[in-house]
Amino acid sequence: PLPLLILVDVSGSMERYARLLLAFLHNATRESPRATFAFGTGLSDLRPAFRLRDTDQMLALANEAIGDFAGGTRLADSLAELRTHHARSLVGRRTVVLMITDGLDTGEPQRLDDQLQWLRRHTRKLLWLNPLLRYDGYAPVARGAQVLHRQAHGMLAVHNLSSLQSLARSLAALIQRAGT
Repeated sequence: PLPLLILVDVSGSMERYARLLLAFLHNATRESPRATFAFGTGLSDLRPAFRLRDTDQMLALANEAIGDFAGGTRLADSLAELRTHHARSLVGRRTVVLMITDGLDTGEPQRLDDQLQWLRRHTRKLLWLNPLLRYDGYAPVARGAQVLHRQAHGMLAVHNLSSLQSLARSLAALIQRAGT
C-alpha cells in the first residue's frame, strides 16, 4: 500500500471536525503505512497515538500531544518543521499526503506556496480534504485556501458521514491503482 502522510488542522476553525476526522482516519487507514501530524500554530507528532489500536486511547494520547488545539493556523511554519525534522523518514515519491484543513491560514501566502511546492515535488499526490466544500458555491477566497487550491492535486469534502464514506472509497481506489 502507498504510504500516507496525514496532516490535520486542529485550529479553532477546524475544532468541530478535528477529533472526528482523527477517529475516522485512525480506523480507515489502519492497514496502511501512515504518519499522522496535527498542525495549528505548530506541528504535533501523532504517530505514537496512531499506533494504539483503541480509538478512544488514541484520541486521549493525541489530545495530550497537541499543545495548540483550537488556536490559530500557521501551515507554512508547520510544513517547514515537518520538512526540517521529518522529511527523510516520511516523504517519498510514493507518499500520498492528506492535508485536512479549511485553508484559513494566517501566515504569508508566498511562504506557504514555497512549502507546498516542495511537498508536491517530493510526494506522489497532495490531496486537500476541506470541510468548507459542504457549502454550495464554495470558492477558495482566503489567501491560504487560494494557495492550497493551486497546489493540491485534488480536493474532497470532509464534513459528514457521506463525505467520509466517499473519502474512504477514494483512498481505497487510489491505493488499489497503485498496486497495479
